Amino acid sequence: MSARFQTPRGTEDVLPEEQPYWRAIHEAAAEVTRLFGYERIDTPTFEDAALFEKGTGDTTDIVEKEMYAFADRGGEALTLVPEATPAICRAYLEHGLASRPQPVRLFTIARMFRYNRPQLGRLRQFHQFDCEVVGTDAALVDAELIELHWRFYERLGLRDLEIRLGSIDDPEARRAYLDRLREYYLPLREKLSEDSRRRLDRNPLRLLDSNDPGDQALREGAPTMIDDLSPAAAEHFEGVKDTLTAAGVPFVVDPLLVRGLDYYNRTVWEIVPKGDGRQQSSVGAGGRYDGLIETIGGKPTPASGFATGLERVIIEMKRQEVSLVEPQVPDAFVVHAGAEGVRAAVGVAANLRTAGIATMLGEAGRSFRAQMRRANGSGARYAVIVGEDEAVRGVAALKDLREEGDQEDVPLGEIATRLGERFR
Repeated sequence: MSARFQTPRGTEDVLPEEQPYWRAIHEAAAEVTRLFGYERIDTPTFEDAALFEKGTGDTTDIVEKEMYAFADRGGEALTLVPEATPAICRAYLEHGLASRPQPVRLFTIARMFRYNRPQLGRLRQFHQFDCEVVGTDAALVDAELIELHWRFYERLGLRDLEIRLGSIDDPEARRAYLDRLREYYLPLREKLSEDSRRRLDRNPLRLLDSNDPGDQALREGAPTMIDDLSPAAAEHFEGVKDTLTAAGVPFVVDPLLVRGLDYYNRTVWEIVPKGDGRQQSSVGAGGRYDGLIETIGGKPTPASGFATGLERVIIEMKRQEVSLVEPQVPDAFVVHAGAEGVRAAVGVAANLRTAGIATMLGEAGRSFRAQMRRANGSGARYAVIVGEDEAVRGVAALKDLREEGDQEDVPLGEIATRLGERFR
């Protein structure tokens, strides 16, 4: 006997009992983006690999280790999309969105792909809710994105989360800090992980974002940037904080917060469970990236955005025991018997669905008793019973499955109206 197929490592099926979480997430995303005036954009599942090599950065884990890069049959170097931001920026350039009133507010919900070591909340195929604002360098917009991000979690019923806010200045102003960071880490080189030793010369800021426990312990003594920002970045950071305070959005300043992607500048943030310490369990994160669009071939264009992994959000929803709307159940279940009963039952079910009443139809070939058991187990409020006798008389027996009482014979053509009145 041949082996049974299974999901590829690092992927998972979303079974019916998990769907209420996904439905809640999509509804929350739709609501908050509507309230803040964002428009949906969807980009391809695969893109030119160079888009991410240039945009995301060649010293990032994504480009160095995690991209699903391949050559297609025409020899084109492609990759499955590992993150949404460069793809959205590519679409902004390709379709001339700069000619629209600025800034442009966009969001997407899409599958992403990264080849990493699968663990809880970290898959090789995963989903992200991503929001981007392109075309402004205003501190107000950074704060707006953080507020939208925060309200999304609130809308889902998540509590006990914390916004960690920081600034990593602009690239030119950051050089002096990077020199200080190298000076701090050079005597500790042998204690660093292999990845961090390799990055110490090329991009020492990445050492502050390392997940290695040894690197994390060394990070606590590293010099900070937040109290020595350039005047422009300091003014911008104060604007973000003031706007968040005015909007009633709580935050804490984290002087060692950086992001793992090379394109960020100025504002960065993460949202994490309270009491997390530095366990790298962020639910979502974002930041400003004023140089990215120029890096991938456009004119200098300021932008800012965030992403949240939906699988990670669901883990947090379960941990916090967030209450969800009950799984969808039918309003009515149509039970039938005999050839004439089947034909009449099919017509009744069609009429009920046309009237907007969710209806399940008993399986052909199943006994009357088996169908009634299925009706009781379905969660339906009413059973509509059509046997041979009822079909001949042109009626159906209406039975309330949640309350004791007699069945009521109702003309077949009036079933939908009668149930509609009861549900109203």
